[in-house]
Amino acid sequence: MAQKPSIPKGTRDFSPIEMARRNYIFDTIRNVFALSGFKQIETPAMETLSTLMGKYGEEGDKLLFKILDSGNYLSGIDCELLTAGEPCGKLTSQLCEKGLRYDLTVPFARYVVQHRADLQLPFKRFQIQPVWRADRPQKGRYREFYQCDADVVGSDSLLCEIELLSIIDEVFKRLGIRTVIKLNNRKILAGIAELIGAPDKIVDITVAIDKLDKIGIDNVNTELLERGLSEQSVKALQPILAIDGTTKERLLKLREVLASSETGIKGIEELETVINGAESFGVETQVELDVSLARGLNYYTGTIIEVKALDVQIGSITGGGRYDNLTGVFGMPGVSGVGISFGADRIYDVLNALNLYPETATAVTTVMFANFGHEEAMYSLSVIKKLRDAGISAEIYPDAVKMKKQMAYADTQKVPFVAIAGTEEMEAGSITLKNMIDGTQQNLSIAELINTLAIS
Repeated sequence: MAQKPSIPKGTRDFSPIEMARRNYIFDTIRNVFALSGFKQIETPAMETLSTLMGKYGEEGDKLLFKILDSGNYLSGIDCELLTAGEPCGKLTSQLCEKGLRYDLTVPFARYVVQHRADLQLPFKRFQIQPVWRADRPQKGRYREFYQCDADVVGSDSLLCEIELLSIIDEVFKRLGIRTVIKLNNRKILAGIAELIGAPDKIVDITVAIDKLDKIGIDNVNTELLERGLSEQSVKALQPILAIDGTTKERLLKLREVLASSETGIKGIEELETVINGAESFGVETQVELDVSLARGLNYYTGTIIEVKALDVQIGSITGGGRYDNLTGVFGMPGVSGVGISFGADRIYDVLNALNLYPETATAVTTVMFANFGHEEAMYSLSVIKKLRDAGISAEIYPDAVKMKKQMAYADTQKVPFVAIAGTEEMEAGSITLKNMIDGTQQNLSIAELINTLAIS
């Protein structure tokens, strides 16, 4: 017996209805990106490992999918390494030169550097493609998933952050998802590290406190101690993480706490500009300061953004921030950038949980023509051509089988109308149109048929 086929854990198949729903998400995001002047690009699914490694921190590097070299890849391998118990890292460097992209931001930075002679800065790009992470699959976390990114490079203006917040606001308003936008600034985190006497531990601090919502304050404190922070530094951090109140109240309290840190005050001023600008722009989504927000990535240098759904328990559905130094690792220093990434798969899960798809999102065919035989089919095809020319989706059942079977097919496919073209209709140059929702029928001329379906 043949083995039952399967797919790798953390990946999924999508049916036509599911794809229609996903395309509704992609089209909504794509339209908002374009409305804001962003231009679309694409990059390869695989990048050289030298492009990817070292850009996501130690934890991120572990989650990279590495691609085994094709062809006679063992011919150049030192076989003694295989028998000497050599560390995997050395073997990996000889067996793998490429990896699947972990996100769209690092490949975009590589793209900017590689094509800098052809780009006019500031450059606003968007990108909708899959990414891969060798993570442990669980609810809301997949090994293959889509990201929808928008980035601006070549400008350090905070107007870019404000515009990105307006894009977030508009996308989720169109999708009908209630959200909260959480903000922080890496300079604030650096100021906190200075204040508690651990400026050299900024990465350790951010990695640990970024898990506050997931593991709680006690476990965060334990991890901080394990990462080499003194008990005094951990104790000094507690009142900062406990700051509460409205966003404006939190900013005022934080300004008092970080008064001695020039870097920290700079971060607060940037955050105030972004929040006030978003309000002036008419952003309606709730925006709040979260001093524990770090997102665990090493390349953020300014604003940090994360979006949570309010009505579904799931991880962040959008995130991003400013990464002034990212292109520098590819030989192009001094180019500032800021971007956001919509997690299409998590948004898909939220929309499914809340059943927020409009009826039009899954409608593929407006009308199906029943098939009564060759002559009737030829007549139907001529009408279908006119409907499609008018922008109305139409198809014909391929086989002249019993009407019961054809109607059952239309009902299963949720086709709202069935067109009947028999001998009488052919002689009159008309079509009988059956409404599959209420069961009513009407005989229409071709022009009337087009008008009726166009407004349905």
